[in-house]
Amino acid sequence: MKLSEEEKKAIVKYRLERAKDTLLDVCVSIQNNRWNNAANRLYYACFYAVMALLINDGYEAHTHTGVKALLGLHYVKNGTINEELNQAYRKMFNLRQTGDYDDLAVITENDVNPLVEPAEKFIAEIENLINRNS
Repeated sequence: MKLSEEEKKAIVKYRLERAKDTLLDVCVSIQNNRWNNAANRLYYACFYAVMALLINDGYEAHTHTGVKALLGLHYVKNGTINEELNQAYRKMFNLRQTGDYDDLAVITENDVNPLVEPAEKFIAEIENLINRNS
């Protein structure tokens, strides 16, 4: 899909706002001991930020796997995105998958809490990249 520059900027802005709003949902979920929901929201907060970055730079992905692949190829491989933060993003994806699709999985505070700070850093790093490239 070909977007005008104005449309692209609007979508990027919306995705970044959605990432930050979703990160706030994580805090509410944690306060209420809703660990599956917190894991889901952590991943999606980062996913929305990655989508903003990809759209900003003219890349298009149609699946979660495609988003991860483009992130790795265009940003992690060349060192633009820190590998440690990318690994945290991958852990969030796996944890979200487990929580959403494994009926017997139990996600705990110990699974979620170590990922909150990396998620915040990941989103901030992506926002900085977008601002530099805009």
